[in-house]
Amino acid sequence: MGQVVGAFTASHSPGITGFPERAEPAQREAVEGAFGEVRRRIEELRPDAVVAVSVEHFTNFFLGNLPAFAVGTAGSYLGPVTKEMGEFLGVPQHQYPGHASLGAHLYRFALESDFDPALVEGGLAFDENFCVPLKHLDPDSTLPLVPVIVNGVNPPWPTARRCYDFGRMIRAAVEAQDAARRVVVLGTGGLSHWVGMPESGQVNEDFDRDFLDRLESGDAARLTDYTQDQIDAAGNGAHEIRTWLVTAGAAGAPFDTLAYEPVPAWLTGTAVAAARI
Repeated sequence: MGQVVGAFTASHSPGITGFPERAEPAQREAVEGAFGEVRRRIEELRPDAVVAVSVEHFTNFFLGNLPAFAVGTAGSYLGPVTKEMGEFLGVPQHQYPGHASLGAHLYRFALESDFDPALVEGGLAFDENFCVPLKHLDPDSTLPLVPVIVNGVNPPWPTARRCYDFGRMIRAAVEAQDAARRVVVLGTGGLSHWVGMPESGQVNEDFDRDFLDRLESGDAARLTDYTQDQIDAAGNGAHEIRTWLVTAGAAGAPFDTLAYEPVPAWLTGTAVAAARI
């Protein structure tokens, strides 16, 4: 039987890898130190696969076809989607390995659990969603991935509770198979930020710290008690916290915040956290 042996969350601002020098040195060191700690923990856990949960920024899905959830089942994934994006992010374009059998199992299990994610059998390309954190966490791209996409970019969004329950389903799916016995769940996105808005560059530190406090509590009811307006107050990009909610549901445990830095130069409230599994 499989087991979720670790769960981690992190921001994926392009500035983390594309222009790290713009942050204050102490902030940069804190964030990179936290990424280093997560990398060390993942290496110690020796996972057979990583279920990587993020949004995507109209790289693969568009308004004509924008699923609430999607599961990738391919054997590999291109990232970043273009060489030009790779230069911007500081990540050379290459293929990331996929865990096709775990992805296919997760998709089937989701359907049997009354979720209806989109199936992506091939052609799913990465942007900063996975490329930025994985540059720090798996720089040689050796970990087989199952990418899960959550709509956090355009309304209507899945509710906070639905996202948490999707994560609980991921945990159950992992436990119902043995193709990947040791699985890490990684959620990326957020925290507060505004994309393409006049407020771009602002950070809602109060929202971020309150969200992290809820994450640390392990209280599912409190963690999912958000309205759209409450999240909107932290920016249109703050809706990416849904990826953290999925990961929290998969972990079923409180988290420790390893770093939080409000970094206007990266346009984002930037955080890294780890579940107490």
